[in-house]
Amino acid sequence: MKVFFRTIHLYLSLAAGIIIFCSCFTGTMLVFEKEIQHTLFPRRYYVKPQDQRMPLATLVAGALKQVPKAKLSSVMVYDDPERSIEIGVLVPEKGGKKNAGKTAGHTEKGKILNEHTAGGKKPKGDEKPNITLFVNPYTGQVIEQFSRKDSFLYSVEMFHRYLLAGKNSAGDMVIALSTLLFLFILITGVVLWWPKTKKIMRQRLKIKWDGSTKRLTHDLHIVTGFYTSVFLIIIVLTGLVMTFKWANEALFAITGSKLVKEQPKPPQSVYNAGATALTIDGALRGIAGAIKTAEYYTVRPPRDSSGTYSINVLPKGAIETTSDTYYIDQYSGQLAGSQTFAGKSLGQRVRALVKPVHTGSVYGLPTKILSFIVCSLSLIFPVTGVMMWLNRTRKKKPASKGLVTA
Repeated sequence: MKVFFRTIHLYLSLAAGIIIFCSCFTGTMLVFEKEIQHTLFPRRYYVKPQDQRMPLATLVAGALKQVPKAKLSSVMVYDDPERSIEIGVLVPEKGGKKNAGKTAGHTEKGKILNEHTAGGKKPKGDEKPNITLFVNPYTGQVIEQFSRKDSFLYSVEMFHRYLLAGKNSAGDMVIALSTLLFLFILITGVVLWWPKTKKIMRQRLKIKWDGSTKRLTHDLHIVTGFYTSVFLIIIVLTGLVMTFKWANEALFAITGSKLVKEQPKPPQSVYNAGATALTIDGALRGIAGAIKTAEYYTVRPPRDSSGTYSINVLPKGAIETTSDTYYIDQYSGQLAGSQTFAGKSLGQRVRALVKPVHTGSVYGLPTKILSFIVCSLSLIFPVTGVMMWLNRTRKKKPASKGLVTA
């Protein structure tokens, strides 16, 4: 039976090894994207605190004046007094086209905080923010205009997800199939590792550093594979859920939850003749209590005269994708409706944790470090696996006996 699993393990690894190596390598680089950005560009994210912040409406109006033809998409405000405010805007590109599919207006945690516009629907391709304005909340100064799609780490992410070819492309399909093959490689690897005796188990739990090159190569592949296999299987499974429709449906089936294919329509504002729409600051008064306990919140303005303010609030200490959404009537300032994370089905709550688990950000720095170590060690497997395969193929065949002459 192990011969069968060894054959599957070998040929699947040879078929997808290069792609898996590239995925693990780029994934390792992306684990600390936020920390890298904050370290390299501290002026963009941090300001010197002063006595009082300016009203958000004033900050937004001043910032938009500095970007011709910009359309407001979102405003992200952090509780940290040293953090700048991030204003996501849509700016037409040359040729009259907007940057479709680039969510630069949602950097770091914010980029997955709110997937819906104030109208409750996912924005169409040309409605996604392509520029982030980093603004000093005390002075109103626009510190920097930033387009994430122009950054190096964005290119790394696109390579990690689509081999730079884009969604629904051949590169997307190659990554998806390689991820699925990686799952079978990991499972067959665990089966092959499983020892018959306790003595063999002890040998397979530690690396013989003073052994021969072949032995060291073998141990690096087998031992590190065992210690990281569980974590890698989790990373791969979460990747499959985000990639394949059937995997996503399976998650909801396992949790006994109904799959919600479309977001429910949000409530609308009640318009009265002569009513004037509230500013962002006025809308926030309706959920002042929730904002006081928030780590950060994102405001999306109404899309039309009947729309509502959509405000996503992430409580302090919560996981980044577990925010609550509040809808505020743009005329009365009253709470028109809400969608809390606790009120979602089990399947929706589990699905919200898939990406943080995949990226290692689920519990902050500790899980990021763990994810970085696991992804780094996974780079060993393709290299040592090829070396082991070459060692087997290079084994010298027994020399044939020559003819005995009389």
